[in-house]
Amino acid sequence: MKKLSTSGPSEAQIELFQDAFWGAKRALAEATEAAFRRHGVRAGQQFILRCLWDEDGMSPGQIARRLGLATPTVTKATARMEAAGLLVRRPHPSDRRLVRLELTERGRSLRGTVDREVAGLTRRALAGLDDGARARLIDNLAAMRRNLVEPGRGRPPA
Repeated sequence: MKKLSTSGPSEAQIELFQDAFWGAKRALAEATEAAFRRHGVRAGQQFILRCLWDEDGMSPGQIARRLGLATPTVTKATARMEAAGLLVRRPHPSDRRLVRLELTERGRSLRGTVDREVAGLTRRALAGLDDGARARLIDNLAAMRRNLVEPGRGRPPA
């Protein structure tokens, strides 16, 4: 078993990590935007669509909680999605202060298309990595997320 370093990354590792991570993140964002743009969907909107495919009629606040986003972020994104004909806003039946987001036929019809685009992007991103390397990458990304989200994790010793 490998021994974990307690000294933290070197300056060279910090620079290499930042270049590699941000370069990969930018490339994935650009490829995602290009893939979805062909279908009239902006990158990021697929997560809102997934929520509504699972449970149509959710409020922006419900979607925000499910995705870990701020409600105004979801409200802004869904306004764009409504303009693109992916969903409509309807008043909540029992609370006029709330709005329900309902998919249009066009929004519902994109499920298979978005799933295929995501799968294709993932295959491109992971091309050339063997099963072990893919598993390690996924584990390492999950560990990075935990280090950044969970208080006290990932901090170098005092």
